[in-house]
Amino acid sequence: MPYFTQVILPLALPKSFTYAVNEAEYAFLKLGMRVAVPFGKNKIYTGLVIQMHQNPPQLYQAKDIHQILDDAPIVTETQLQHWNWIAEYYMCTIGEVYKSALPGGFLLESETIITSRKDFDPVEIALTDEEYLVYEALQTQSALKVQEVVSILNKKTILPVINKLISKNAVSLQEEISEKYKPKTIRYIRLQPEFLQEAQLTELLDLLSRAQKQREAVMFYFQLQATEKKPITVKKLTEAGATAAVIKSLIDKEIFEEYFLEEDRVQFKGSGNAAFNLSEKQQGAFEEIKLSFDKQAVTLLHGITSSGKTEIYIRLIEEYINSGKQVLYLLPEIALTTQLVVRLTAYFGNKVAVFHSKYTNNERVETWQQVLEASEKAQVVIGARSALFLPFQNLGLIIIDEEHEQTFKQQDPAPRYHARDAAIVLANMFEAKVLLGSATPSIESYSNVNANKYGYVALKERFGKVLPPEIILVDLKDKYKRKQMTGHFSDTMTQAIAETLALGKQVILFQNRRGFSPWIECMTCGHVPQCPQCDVSLTYYKYKNQLRCHYCAYHIANPTHCHQCHSTDINSKGFGTEQIELELKSLFPDKNTWRMDQDTTRGKHGYEKIIDSFKNREVDILVGTQMLAKGLHFDNVGLVGILNADNMLFQPDFRAFERAYQMMVQVAGRAGRKDDRGTVLIQTYNPLHNIIRQVTENDYEGMFKEQVYERHNFKYPPYFRLVRLILKHKDYEKLKDASIWLYNVLVQHLNIPVLGPEEPGISRIRNEYIRAIMIKIPPGAALGSTKKTIGKILESLDAVPQYRSVKITVNVDPY
Repeated sequence: MPYFTQVILPLALPKSFTYAVNEAEYAFLKLGMRVAVPFGKNKIYTGLVIQMHQNPPQLYQAKDIHQILDDAPIVTETQLQHWNWIAEYYMCTIGEVYKSALPGGFLLESETIITSRKDFDPVEIALTDEEYLVYEALQTQSALKVQEVVSILNKKTILPVINKLISKNAVSLQEEISEKYKPKTIRYIRLQPEFLQEAQLTELLDLLSRAQKQREAVMFYFQLQATEKKPITVKKLTEAGATAAVIKSLIDKEIFEEYFLEEDRVQFKGSGNAAFNLSEKQQGAFEEIKLSFDKQAVTLLHGITSSGKTEIYIRLIEEYINSGKQVLYLLPEIALTTQLVVRLTAYFGNKVAVFHSKYTNNERVETWQQVLEASEKAQVVIGARSALFLPFQNLGLIIIDEEHEQTFKQQDPAPRYHARDAAIVLANMFEAKVLLGSATPSIESYSNVNANKYGYVALKERFGKVLPPEIILVDLKDKYKRKQMTGHFSDTMTQAIAETLALGKQVILFQNRRGFSPWIECMTCGHVPQCPQCDVSLTYYKYKNQLRCHYCAYHIANPTHCHQCHSTDINSKGFGTEQIELELKSLFPDKNTWRMDQDTTRGKHGYEKIIDSFKNREVDILVGTQMLAKGLHFDNVGLVGILNADNMLFQPDFRAFERAYQMMVQVAGRAGRKDDRGTVLIQTYNPLHNIIRQVTENDYEGMFKEQVYERHNFKYPPYFRLVRLILKHKDYEKLKDASIWLYNVLVQHLNIPVLGPEEPGISRIRNEYIRAIMIKIPPGAALGSTKKTIGKILESLDAVPQYRSVKITVNVDPY
């Protein structure tokens, strides 16, 4: 009787594949285990078992699996259900969800290994120079990887050379799988048991009387043991003063013996003084949330900035983990996890696990294992959106902080899911509760509250009764007219910064553009240097003295003269964080100014360094992009400045006004914590604009009503669902024809609004032209069947030979 297993592969393939197994493997394999399987001619991938059965495939001969990689399942059934939902709802393949869900350490890729044949004689069979170089390298080492051959021959196309060598029987290939995760081990040391009696010990010290350093090392060991009362690591002993060479010779003499213990890479310690009490208003909100959870699965906590939402979260988490449940705490930015981890670990100690992409592969594999085992160390998981994919066992609560943030939506690669919406579905599978927290809720969430789908709790008072910041508008038009500007700073702003710094307070300045200036322009002929591969102007970076493309990383040295007319009169236009930082250094030379943007926070601890030094008051003025707008807590900020509010308002996006409102309120919320009322200065050319007026009056309701009215009129969410199709191709004409063909077929088959095909604002990236089609699904239409129709139409486009090379990405809810 043949036995088979159904396996999904980490590739963009919509279906699973059948592989043959023997009877013993059939009995051993369980759903959620990984197996190494051959796919294609000679590639090996990590497949995931999703079913065991005895039906042979009809269309192909089932291959055998290579090896079983797990002793127990590492993926749960609930996870697989959730992945299927994501693949179906966001119109991507299950393979793409699997690839993005598992940490890289679990996904083994095969590496082709080239080895030398023993029976080959180079004298009998002549080799060319290149072939001989590879053969010679194999005489000095046992095997080569493809990448090493590339560097030996110093050229990319090496396959012909390797194929020739194989045909001459000089080398052979073998596919080898490398297991990427290795547990971290610590080297410990102990005295051999026979020296523990007093007589032998005295003998030992006499024996070592000539070897002074070795004798000292033994004495250090005893001192450490007396004070530490726990196993001694080699590191501790070397810190005490023994050298590595001395320890080695003591091990060789069999006086010491070494042993290794496994240890978690990430460990947290609790702090004794982390206790706190909720204020009256917080306690009230806490009780309301619990009442709301009795009626609704999802509750929105609408708490103004600095109202102390985190303390309420901590109390809730405590209740859930005391009842033996797991808690997931999702944050929009890795920058935020740093501050929050400090607060939660101080309170919960080593019950907290962290999961996001700045952690190494091995650290993420460890967290995965801890969550899978429902271990003590992972009762609370903090993470960015990818933490949603962890193998929870008994999830009780999901907290989604700053739920309005656009970073919860994954843009590239697929699955293009929205972590907030996917988390609500996951919670539903566990019958868990979801708490959405925000000072500026997204319009979708707030309209769900109005439709009684979500519970609602408001917290309208800042913690410690601190007044909300005073917001002052500065009219840039008027200031430029009166010549009261220094660079990009109005006299009001410069004066306010000087006064704040004189009081010993810190300043945060917000500018939503990185780099020195968005473009440079020739003042003689008006030429602006463009990226040759994308339709964008190059951003000027003064520190590096170069122009860079933010889309494809193309860069050139800063030109000294215009490339078109050779004039030397070149000027930079607009301004970014780098330029603001330089202007501040000339305005306040004795103050310490730093900036925080994508360019300065590249490393694993990039955020932490900047946030810590600002918290420790080593930095007086911090300039940053939207990273600063999220819920960071700084006690000593007296002033927040928004340098140009208008570039947020006028974006070609139906959410531009909602986003601008959220961004300004969030940035303003960084001002004035603890005791004093803060000040917020907003520089703008449109002080009478509705959104800016709503920010100054903190009028969320007004903004909500206005935006909802507009969206209802123009058929946008929360009333209509959007599906955006992006078509890309290097050939402009082919792309144009394909997009018109697709548009016409969609219009014929769907009785709903289809817009396009239009060229987006940036219509070419990395030499590929882009066209977009937007499908609007009305409230009454069946979402599932509409998506199925769209899927079938896309398949039929793929069946037209001349359009097969056009790349299509589908983005559901693309906001």
